[in-house]
Amino acid sequence: MASSLSGRVEDDEIVYQVSPLLTIYKSGRVDRPLDAVIVPADAADLADLADTAGVSFKDLVISSDTGHVSARLYLPKRVATQARKVPLLFYFHGGGFCIGNPFMRCFHDYVVSLVEQANVVAVSVDYRLAPEHPIPAAYEDAWTALRWATAGATADLWLADHADFDRVFLAGESAGANIAHHTAMRAAKEALHPGSVGLRGIVLVHPYLLGSNPLPSEEINPGMTAGLKRMWEIAYPAGAGDVDHPWINPLAEGAPSLTGLGSRRVLVCLAEEDVMRDRGREYFQRLREGGWEGESELYESPAKGHAFHLLEADSQQRLALDQAICNFLII
Repeated sequence: MASSLSGRVEDDEIVYQVSPLLTIYKSGRVDRPLDAVIVPADAADLADLADTAGVSFKDLVISSDTGHVSARLYLPKRVATQARKVPLLFYFHGGGFCIGNPFMRCFHDYVVSLVEQANVVAVSVDYRLAPEHPIPAAYEDAWTALRWATAGATADLWLADHADFDRVFLAGESAGANIAHHTAMRAAKEALHPGSVGLRGIVLVHPYLLGSNPLPSEEINPGMTAGLKRMWEIAYPAGAGDVDHPWINPLAEGAPSLTGLGSRRVLVCLAEEDVMRDRGREYFQRLREGGWEGESELYESPAKGHAFHLLEADSQQRLALDQAICNFLII
């Protein structure tokens, strides 16, 4: 009886919590209540949304070899009447590497909006989450998805028939932006079906970047800054809280040079009231001044905080951000 009671106490002891998004217990149990509130691809209540937006979507399993990697694919309906293929966008959702999936309403609605506005085919990747699957699992899953999709006809007919593999883009917000950066770095080193794939650009929205050198924007909300550092410990426990590891600080001493970024163009999107704003600015400046030969752009949303675009679909700032991203994707 005592042993059973001890087990229940351990199971109920909270070691980390971001309420109501994430609770981690001493026993190893992880609760993500909002992650379970998803939009099924065949949901009847979404029929009007899909028809109005002019976007079709479906879910696919990409790989189950090293871990279950799946994705939601999006296709603008008007491509059926277009002779020219459209850009292919890979989208990585945010959530500090610990929260979220492509099927949640906020991420789903956002990608539908981008696909409709920019007229692109999109692959929204369902990568594995920490703490069950610590970094680098998310990076490996992103690479698996990119390799799978760029295989063309062997992947999916939507991609084979409508995606232009010479116009591939990576995008994401927060942790997803971090993943997009590291995937682009890897793309410069490892072949993506040589001769058939062109990584045209990456879009980094409010990138999840940290560092030990203090920056002014971190004082906007010291509690949030501390929380982001603690979440990195959860995402990458082997790093023992090292915020200068190249995975979370690509500008740290010893990190791979940004000259090795395997993309022709980069759009960095910041928010004025985001505690990681200045990290993003430093990243942009390093691109501009550090010898990278691509084209870089900076866009900042005034008077807005981290990932505001997911909660303010109709705000003027969200519409302006969407336009900046669409202008970058439409080439």
